[in-house]
Amino acid sequence: MIKVYGHPMSTCTRKVLMTLAETETPSEIIVVDFAKGEHKGEANLRRQPFGRVPALDDGGFELFESRAMCRYLNEKAGGKLAPTDIQGRARMEQWISVETSEFSSHAMKFVYEHVFKRPQEASALEAAGKALDVTCGVMDRQLGTSAFLAGDGFTLAEVCFMPYLEYTMMTPAKDIFAKHARVMAWWNKISERPTWRKVAGR
Repeated sequence: MIKVYGHPMSTCTRKVLMTLAETETPSEIIVVDFAKGEHKGEANLRRQPFGRVPALDDGGFELFESRAMCRYLNEKAGGKLAPTDIQGRARMEQWISVETSEFSSHAMKFVYEHVFKRPQEASALEAAGKALDVTCGVMDRQLGTSAFLAGDGFTLAEVCFMPYLEYTMMTPAKDIFAKHARVMAWWNKISERPTWRKVAGR
């Protein structure tokens, strides 16, 4: 059985758990306790050399980095979370890159400040808010032409955005998203998937 070493509150662990849930892949999660510093312990560093979570073990095949895990798990399960055509897959990869480069780091500024209570500089929050507004505008235009980011179906592109959105919606940054009606409608739709509700503990 696939083992995931991580924490259910971790954004990156949640991406992997959502992929497992959507592909109905049997798995076991082994909790890495941040409060005890287990992520920086020798055992976890052997699995994840940067001292983060999650890490994956599939019968001796080991991976770290959550997006790589999601791609691997999806392909192993038959690829239902990726478009079947080359252009659709490229579009999916484009949006995963947008999440990585233009979204998650900005969203996490608000999450650290308001959810995890790790204070951020006011100037950093202001810059993050402006960057999120730009990215949401780009997403909003895309969602005006398709039901999901990569086309007509739910894909790994959505999976990669979801953990950050779940937490950011608990912060004042929610007002930024509220300015973009199609982004909000898309989020309201995907966040009610039974798989996600279970992963997010709702």
